[in-house]
Amino acid sequence: MQNTMEFLMQLLRTRSVTGNTDLAAAMVRTKMESLGLDVRVTNKGSVVATMEGTTDDSAVISAHIDTLGAVVSQITSNGTLKYHCVGGFTANSIEGEYCQVETFSGRLIHGTILFSKTSVHAFGREKSSAKRSHGEMYIRLDASVESAEDVKELGISVGNYIHFEPRATHLSNGFVKSRHIDDKAGVAILVGVAQSLIKQNVKPQRNIHFLFTVHEEVGHGAAGWLPENVSDFLAVDMGVCAPDQTSSEKKVTICAADSSGPYNYELTKHLINLSEMNGISYVVDTFPFYGSDAGAALRMGLDARHALVGPGVDTSHAIERTHEDAIKATINLVTIFAME
Repeated sequence: MQNTMEFLMQLLRTRSVTGNTDLAAAMVRTKMESLGLDVRVTNKGSVVATMEGTTDDSAVISAHIDTLGAVVSQITSNGTLKYHCVGGFTANSIEGEYCQVETFSGRLIHGTILFSKTSVHAFGREKSSAKRSHGEMYIRLDASVESAEDVKELGISVGNYIHFEPRATHLSNGFVKSRHIDDKAGVAILVGVAQSLIKQNVKPQRNIHFLFTVHEEVGHGAAGWLPENVSDFLAVDMGVCAPDQTSSEKKVTICAADSSGPYNYELTKHLINLSEMNGISYVVDTFPFYGSDAGAALRMGLDARHALVGPGVDTSHAIERTHEDAIKATINLVTIFAME
């Protein structure tokens, strides 16, 4: 767990907005290669690490590297920026967040995401308490700029990526809070599973393809490259913690259904049985406003059973939080599944 948590914290602090994931993907590739696995990168940028089995059958276990973020959509006349969302998040979930604008030359310029009428002293309580929308938000650059020309002289252009400050923190009581735990916790879990399998020094029966996608947040992560003879596709993503949900920050969630419909019933029941037989703390939940790489793979035409598991994560797509216990429970369940 110590290695897993250290890798997770490093990954959380590495920028990887959908479409701009090279740094984080390189970290994952290097890590999986260091374990002695056969690693390749697809044309779309996904990382695939394969552990050979004793039969021709295959299973895919996926997690996604990409995160939420934004791109510059407008440079205003007063030297501020407007943005276009990358992924689904609300305006209030990013208000006040520090960010970095990445120019096409690679320069990083600091800024803050703000509501257009933030100051009570300037606008009064009623206007400063108005409902937030992305159209009313802007980015204040931490640079001496007063015009669009000043901004352009910094090298900033429409289309530049905007990276949110993750503020990743690992507390001594086991909690982890940060942006982008969705789904960097899943990525760290897959690395932990691979390490566990190699430590056992036993070949799995099936070929295990660890698939790290880079376009999940925009809906087509696992659509594209997939291996042959796949019987099962297991997505490792977050469980949604909320008052009306059963997911827990200290347990692995087995998702029975999401916005695309039910996951494979037999595989879902099998994962429940594996958890019960091995004393793994779990819950079963459904997510009405949620999609995964497993769904993307099936929409592409994959003929396989599909399921979804993951650690419970609170306040998803904002400042998220989970716990070491949920990460460990997910590693245990996925490791057992991979060894079948």
